[in-house]
Amino acid sequence: MAEVKEFTLPDLGEGLTEAEVVRWLVEVGEVVAVDQPVVEVETAKAMVEVPCPYGGVVTARYGAEGEELAVGAPLLTVAVGADASAPAAAEGSGSGGADGVVAEADGADAAEDGGAGETSGAVLVGYGTGAPPARRRRVRPTPVPAAAAGQVNGVASGYGRHAVTPEVPVRAEAAEPAPGPVPVISPLVRRLARQNGVELRTLTGSGPDGLILRADVERAIGAAGAPAAAAEPSAAAASAPAADAGEVRIPLRGLRGVVADKMSRSRREIPEATCWVDVDATELLAARRAMNAAGGSDAPKISLLALLARICTAALARYPELNARVDTEAREIVRLERVHVGFAAQTDRGLVVPVVRDAHARSAESLSEELGRLTGAARDGSLTPGELTGSTFTLNNYGVFGVDGSTPIINHPEAAMLGVGRIVPKPWVYEGELAVRQVTQLSLTFDHRVCDGGVAGGFLRYVADCVEQPAVLLRGV
Repeated sequence: MAEVKEFTLPDLGEGLTEAEVVRWLVEVGEVVAVDQPVVEVETAKAMVEVPCPYGGVVTARYGAEGEELAVGAPLLTVAVGADASAPAAAEGSGSGGADGVVAEADGADAAEDGGAGETSGAVLVGYGTGAPPARRRRVRPTPVPAAAAGQVNGVASGYGRHAVTPEVPVRAEAAEPAPGPVPVISPLVRRLARQNGVELRTLTGSGPDGLILRADVERAIGAAGAPAAAAEPSAAAASAPAADAGEVRIPLRGLRGVVADKMSRSRREIPEATCWVDVDATELLAARRAMNAAGGSDAPKISLLALLARICTAALARYPELNARVDTEAREIVRLERVHVGFAAQTDRGLVVPVVRDAHARSAESLSEELGRLTGAARDGSLTPGELTGSTFTLNNYGVFGVDGSTPIINHPEAAMLGVGRIVPKPWVYEGELAVRQVTQLSLTFDHRVCDGGVAGGFLRYVADCVEQPAVLLRGV
C-alpha cells in the first residue's frame, strides 16, 4: 500500500523564513529518488536547490514559479512504497474510479513506517537524516461518487492553489457526507474550508485521485455566495490603495526585501557619521604593478581591492574600536578579535555583500584569490548563506560606478564602512610642484556610539597614508 508523504519547505538556515520558487525541477507524476533536487528556490541570500527526502512518485506541487512560500508551507507530495506508481496511473486515466487513492493527515499515528519508503541522507532542518517525521500520510481506498467520476475529464496538474481544475460541480447536492478519511493533504485547504464553513466531506476533489485542492474549496465558497478569502488575509493588502494607471509596483521580497529591512534598521538604530579625504593613489598603483610583475605571467594577479582590504585590516589592528558592534539590549560595545571583511558587490539579483573570513590573517595574494572567487560566485548566484553573513567591516568600492564619493548606510550590525571612489588623473601638488596624479576619495562612515571623531579620523588618516605611501605598511610586517 502506497503512502503519500508531504514535503514542506525546510528551514534553509541563517534565520530565513521564506523563499521564492524559481524553477521546478520535477513534474507531477514523475518518479524521484531520495535526495534528488526537486525545486530551485531563491532565498534572501542565495539560490538553493532543495532535495526531497523521500523517494517515489510526485503527486502534487505547491506554489507556482515566482511565488513566495513560507518555511513549513507544503512544497510537494510524494507517494512512496510498493504502490507508489498508483497515483501516476490514476492521473493518466483521469476517471477517479471506485478505488481512487486519497491521503489522510494522521499526525497522532505513532506507529513505525515498516519500510514504507526510503529516508533522506541530506541534512534538512525539520527532516534530519534518519526516520521520517511523525506526521504521516496514509493511502487508503475510498469510494468516489459515480456521477462525479463521469463528469471529470482530466486531472489537475497539482500546482496547489494555482492548479487548473475542470469545470465540474464541487458540492454534492443532497448527498450525505461520505464516511472515512477526507481526501485533503494541505493544512491551508483545511483552514480555508473551516474559516468559510465549507464541509470538506461534501466536496469532490479535482486533484489526482479525488484530492481536494484549494481551488475546489474556493469554488464551493463562490457557489454559496461567500467571498473567497485568503487563508491568511493581510490587513496591509486590504488597505492598500488601488494602483493608478501607469504605476508599476515591485514587491519588496526576497533579496530586495531583506536589503530594505536591513537598511531601514541600520538607519533607525545607528547614529552614523561620515568623514572623507582626497588621496594620491599613484604610488599604490605603482606598487601593485611591481607586485604583479614580480610574480610572473603565470602567477595570479593581485587586485587593487585586495590591497585596500589588506590596508583596512592593518588599520583595524591599530583602531580596534571600529571592528565592533553594539549590543543594544545589554547596552554594551562588543569588540571582535577576528576581522571578516565584507565587500559590496552589485549583481543581477541586487546588492550582496560576500564575506572574506579571517581577512586579518591573509596576505594580499590570498585576499585577491578569495575576493575573485567570491565575486564570481556572486555573479552566477552560487553564494551560500554562510558566505553572505558574519562580516565585521565592509569595504565599498563605488568608484566602479564612476562616482567620486558617497555617504553609505552602514551594514548592520557593523560599526564602520570604508568607501572608495573612482581613481582619476587630477592636478595635485606633489613634492612642492603641481603635477598630474592619480587621485581618489576615501570616505569612512562609522557608528558614533563605538568611537568619537578622533578614532575615526585616525583610522582614515592611516588608510590614506598607506595608499599614498605603501611602504608605511612595512612597519607592521
